[in-house]
Amino acid sequence: MEKEQVKLSENKMGVLPVNRLLVSMAWPMVLSMLVQAFYNVVDSIFVSRLSENALTAVSLAFPIQIILIAMGTGAGVGMNAILSRALGEKDSKSVNRVAETGVFLAFASFVVFLLVGIFVSRPFFLTQTTDMEIVEYGTQYVSICCIFSCGIYFELVFERMLQSTGKTLQSMFSQLVGALTNIVLDPILIFGLLGAPKMGVAGAAAATVAGQILAAIVAFTLNHIYNKEVHISLKGICRPEPRFILNIYKVGLPSIVMQSIGSVTNYGMNLILISFTPTATAVFGIYYKIQSIFFMPVMGLNNAMIPIIAYNYGAGKRSRIIRTIKLGIIYGICMMLIGLAVFQLFPDALLLMFDASENMLSIGRVALRIASLSYIFAGFCIVSGAVFQALGNGVYSLIVSFLRQIVVLLPAAYLLSLTGSLDAVWWCIPIAEIMSVAVTLIMLLRISRRIISRVPDNV
Repeated sequence: MEKEQVKLSENKMGVLPVNRLLVSMAWPMVLSMLVQAFYNVVDSIFVSRLSENALTAVSLAFPIQIILIAMGTGAGVGMNAILSRALGEKDSKSVNRVAETGVFLAFASFVVFLLVGIFVSRPFFLTQTTDMEIVEYGTQYVSICCIFSCGIYFELVFERMLQSTGKTLQSMFSQLVGALTNIVLDPILIFGLLGAPKMGVAGAAAATVAGQILAAIVAFTLNHIYNKEVHISLKGICRPEPRFILNIYKVGLPSIVMQSIGSVTNYGMNLILISFTPTATAVFGIYYKIQSIFFMPVMGLNNAMIPIIAYNYGAGKRSRIIRTIKLGIIYGICMMLIGLAVFQLFPDALLLMFDASENMLSIGRVALRIASLSYIFAGFCIVSGAVFQALGNGVYSLIVSFLRQIVVLLPAAYLLSLTGSLDAVWWCIPIAEIMSVAVTLIMLLRISRRIISRVPDNV
């Protein structure tokens, strides 16, 4: 007779010293996220060699890309937290059903964006510009990224399975394979090297999806070989239980909405900036690409923190939760301060990587220095978001993001644009971050009082 629940052995997330555990789980994800950030930058560097219009088109594509990725990462956050908590509770049946539900949601998201790629890509660009060259470049890029989005969705779900059980080294390997594949294929497909056709902007998109598909295959294989704590079946994937879908989205939906809000903000900022000059939009795109070099490693730290906190929450180990939060905040702030120093000291060098003209340099050096002032506060806010999600209160992250981007950042950008000064518009970013840190601190104290303080300490 099949057992409804099987007791699992103690996972390392409940027994290793917290600093050693956090560092050992975080460094592979930080490294892999850093490599992913670099390949995003390299992608735009190669595109910038085609023309400034090509770079502008890729920048204008951000809103759709943000939503595409948000659907996968949001569901991944929910799956990660719930699966890790089930591990902490030693509930193997729930572990497997959550993983199977995650695979089902990955396929459903792919179907949605397959349709977006076919029917929405071109109309989307026509709402932002009348320059037909930009429209053509952008349509090519977004169509390919959406129609072949199966790669990124299955990559995310299988990597989250590895992360949820503490196997971050294997997760790092699959991400590195995808990133390096993209980096190698970028110049080959964009410029037609080694006998390949010269595809231009479409080549950048093709290199991206090829890397994602290969990473998904590797992540699936590593789960099959190494992840003995999770077992999935085709029958379970095809017949997901509604309660697990609801539980995943209860935690992950705020993250999806939060990132989608970023898409709205990006779209609004593009409209405001392009009213000054298309070059400002290209600068904004460059800023987003470069900032990922510093934000993505902090997100890697978050990905390590979420299963540790969720596991120890399920296992009733309060002191380990508190220790993880404190260390995470310290490491996150340090990472962002490094980013602040780089933007303040080397703005010209960063812009010249993208073949910046004198006009772009003039606009960009001011933009990068002002926008990066937000990094003083960003590390604390990002890491606190991981705490909210791990403890099942992802809606707090949603509230902070909504206030920051919709209530403060976009209105501030619009009001500052009325001064007629492009330089003034960039101040909307640090202004919004100041508000964000204040609200985040209030939410974190609330979580501490209502949830963390009530967790037993079964160490």
